[in-house]
Amino acid sequence: MGITLPLAVEPAAALDPDTLADLAAWALVEEAELTPKPGLVDRRGPGAHRDLDLDTLRRSARALRPAFRAMAEAARGRVPDQALREELAAIGRVGEIHMMAATGGSNTHRGAIWALGLLLAGTAIAGSADPCRIAATAAAIAQWPDRFAPQRASNGEKVRQAHGAAGARGEAQAGFPHVVAVALPALRASRSAGASETEAQLDALLAVMASLDDTCLLHRGGRPALEAAQAGARAVLAAGGTATPAGCAALQALDADLLARWVSPGGSADLLAATLFLDRIDRSFAPWNA
Repeated sequence: MGITLPLAVEPAAALDPDTLADLAAWALVEEAELTPKPGLVDRRGPGAHRDLDLDTLRRSARALRPAFRAMAEAARGRVPDQALREELAAIGRVGEIHMMAATGGSNTHRGAIWALGLLLAGTAIAGSADPCRIAATAAAIAQWPDRFAPQRASNGEKVRQAHGAAGARGEAQAGFPHVVAVALPALRASRSAGASETEAQLDALLAVMASLDDTCLLHRGGRPALEAAQAGARAVLAAGGTATPAGCAALQALDADLLARWVSPGGSADLLAATLFLDRIDRSFAPWNA
């Protein structure tokens, strides 16, 4: 998408809805292009998908940018309450329509609209680049019900009820623990250890996969697929991560297993995009915290 963000800007620019929307769209593209991801669309191909590819994900990210901007604009000067929660949800549903039009009906980023939309709003309200404060503010918004939500349960909601998983709603209401307490530390630890940015992002994804009850995996492959993905991710990390030969071999084995099962950790991918969003805000706008 060609989005280039500055390393440091004035606080007023950090609050600008256009900058935040660019960041959210960038995070979706960055996650999509990360290669090699187990079972997921990347530069190699569609992974365990018949209706998705990298170009489709790029189009989806571009189509969602106006919705992301509208969410950031709506949250400025507000506090977490039911009215804001419902306004963000309405914007998100319009964004989903545009996403489906851009992708020919493929559900590319429904979960990411929820996660990034809340974090965009949390950033605009919190007045801080600190990931924990942003996530806590997003959680305060997510606690409110949406009285106008469609009555038909999504696949994720059905899986959440069937398997007792927290799902996207529970993750948000808890303050995105797999982002702030799992993925961000893994990302930064890998960087500090000398891993490349690609390797660090892959390690962050695997850290999420190792413990998240990913409803995408549960929906398509049930508990056996989830347990296999979690065990495979832990094996990569135990081997030293993707920067090591043993870790790379374990990643290839995990990818082969997920493709054989025809399952994809889409929930983990959404949380990686959220992680990249918060990490870039924290690194780019660190003076804002003062």
